[in-house]
Amino acid sequence: MCGIAGTIGSFICDIKEIQTKLFHRGPDAQTHYGYNNVNLIHTRLSIQDREHGTQPFLYDQYAIIFNGEIYNHLALRTTYLQEFHFSTHSDTETLLYMYIKYRHKMFAMLDGMFAFVILDKEKNKLILSRDRAGKKPLYYYSDGHRLMFASELNVIKSTVKNLVIDEASIQTYLRCGFFYKDMTPYHNVSMFDAGTMYEVDLATLGMKKEQYFSMTECYHNNFMGTFESALEGLDEALHKSIKDRMMASDIEVGAFLSGGIDSSLIVAIASEYTKKLKTFTVKFEGAYDESALARITAHHYQTEHYEINITMNLKDDIEKIVQSYGEPFMDSSAIPSYYVAQEAKKYVSVVLNGDGADELFGGYRRYVPIANNWIQKASYFSFLTPLLPSSHDKKKFYNYFYRLLSIASKRGVDFYLGATTDIFEDSYAFNENAIIKAMSKEIETISSQPLSELSKILIMDFNIILHSALLKKMDIATMQHSLEGRSPFLSKYLLEFAPTLKDTYKIKGTTTKYILRELARKYLSPELISQPKRGFEVPLKQWVEKDLKEPIFDILSQGCYSENFIDKTFIHALLNHKINVSDEKRAKMLWTMYALELWKKQQ
Repeated sequence: MCGIAGTIGSFICDIKEIQTKLFHRGPDAQTHYGYNNVNLIHTRLSIQDREHGTQPFLYDQYAIIFNGEIYNHLALRTTYLQEFHFSTHSDTETLLYMYIKYRHKMFAMLDGMFAFVILDKEKNKLILSRDRAGKKPLYYYSDGHRLMFASELNVIKSTVKNLVIDEASIQTYLRCGFFYKDMTPYHNVSMFDAGTMYEVDLATLGMKKEQYFSMTECYHNNFMGTFESALEGLDEALHKSIKDRMMASDIEVGAFLSGGIDSSLIVAIASEYTKKLKTFTVKFEGAYDESALARITAHHYQTEHYEINITMNLKDDIEKIVQSYGEPFMDSSAIPSYYVAQEAKKYVSVVLNGDGADELFGGYRRYVPIANNWIQKASYFSFLTPLLPSSHDKKKFYNYFYRLLSIASKRGVDFYLGATTDIFEDSYAFNENAIIKAMSKEIETISSQPLSELSKILIMDFNIILHSALLKKMDIATMQHSLEGRSPFLSKYLLEFAPTLKDTYKIKGTTTKYILRELARKYLSPELISQPKRGFEVPLKQWVEKDLKEPIFDILSQGCYSENFIDKTFIHALLNHKINVSDEKRAKMLWTMYALELWKKQQ
């Protein structure tokens, strides 16, 4: 796991400064390779071949820098690269040779998370790519005359002076709660698409791209076996994914452990491959405490378990945490993610996590009415929504019922945002812009597929929410502390397997992640199997009403930047509890604007 950056063209930049900005991603080595008008910059967190895995790696006409891990790289050497003489045990060398021999065909063989850049001096071009899910980030700036890329937005911002804010992107962020796919807060700055390979002509900076992975295509394949054979297939794929992520490391691998089945299953299986797995559970004041449930799994598998009692000093840390994303970031679970990663780093440099399980196997409660066709039935009663009192407790059934009625009559992007982030929906109307239109087009394209409604929403969540927000959250939270996060559920094998399963294997009645829960019976204590999806239960209402009430009120009540996109009378009414919304929704709206203001302060 590393940080990468580079420039093409006439940049006046300080290589050392860029390396310093990326130091937290790679504290073990900082290197640079220059060729004509190209600079390749690398900072290394040593995980595989710690002695000889230095980058950039040079071979013949090629140079490569690489952020991530190829978990099956030793198997790839044996099977596909027998004619090459290897000088290291590093997956970087394997990746380069796979490209040299197979070009874009190599991606079907790779199991890993990655963002890489290959310089081909003979053909005078750069090849850049990211993994299927987009776990590893890679941003770029291009003005037609020069190009810069980097693992983090803050590196580009510190190097390219006078970036212009893209106000359409900011408006979209406020409504959605994330920057849609390749969008960023700045003009001329984008994120490279996941599952795509790019070629950049070094003479003209012309860019060609080729998509090598489509989640939609995966859903057109159907598993033809019985439920029992599907269960066996899932067990096998999860074992392989976890084993490879345990073994592809020259240092110890730990695991995050909550009371849910995703992380508990990972811990159970990971314990087969190490004698004393280190596990980490977070506890913090004002949130749901899963430590007792996590303790059951830790005790059963005799892990070296750490319960991390987090005392958050939000007033001192909140700006630093939010600003580390380089963009306004409103997912409040980024806060506990930051703290638990900070504590885990004291013991290990690699941790397993459960990212992706919900989006692949149907883990969110909102999937239940979609899978059971309740949306259409509820649409007949959606006219009642304005007459009902707001829900103030998101854990109560009434809240579930209220939200179901509120989204039942919606379609397209309105339905999707109402069912997912639900920040300003039904409370404040933003003007439509080109980005929202692009999102609407993607949602319409997925909706037109000859697939079940559950499959469609799972594809949307994989392509949009997971890519645009959730993976970004965990990458920054961990790498701010030089901690590598590995996600077995996002392996090549599970990305290809899970979409083929029948809907009833994922949602059965009102049971979410049905097949995972059935597999869990083989490994976990019964009281864990029926636990609902929680994630980090952040006490956002308490933060907004108490801990951060004063700074939020101060920054939003006096000529704030958010007033460029939201009427100031609405903002003031919201601050003073004069908008008829639930306390939870009010907190989300204020938090979303507060994150924007903290980002704007550093511009």
